[in-house]
Amino acid sequence: MAKPVPAVEDNDRGFWEAANQGRLVVQNCSACNRMQMPPMATCSSCGKKDHLEWKDVRGRGRINGYCVQHDTRVASLREDMPFNTAVIELSEDPDIKFFSHLPGVPAGKVPVGADVEVIFQEVEPGQMIPEWKLA
Repeated sequence: MAKPVPAVEDNDRGFWEAANQGRLVVQNCSACNRMQMPPMATCSSCGKKDHLEWKDVRGRGRINGYCVQHDTRVASLREDMPFNTAVIELSEDPDIKFFSHLPGVPAGKVPVGADVEVIFQEVEPGQMIPEWKLA
């Protein structure tokens, strides 16, 4: 499945740099020890901005739920319709969620509750994105 290329911004640059190295990271506030995703300019818990850092995570999770996409405005995804969009809960913090197409899982056949692990897919030369597969 062709994937869109991310538009890298200041708040998420560290996330995409780590992905290009085959690492999954989330933003962590060292002041209140809270992880957050998506990345933001300040901690969503304590509001501090000078204590945000990137924390490596294991890249393990669980499928929380999913939907089947039968239509999309994203041109690069149209040829693969219908496709899954699964919600992945990160093992270290189930409040942190990622979306995944679950490569290799037929549309509508998503095993909710199953364990998954992160993989990285190249969307253009030098740009990797995290994706999830059944563990």
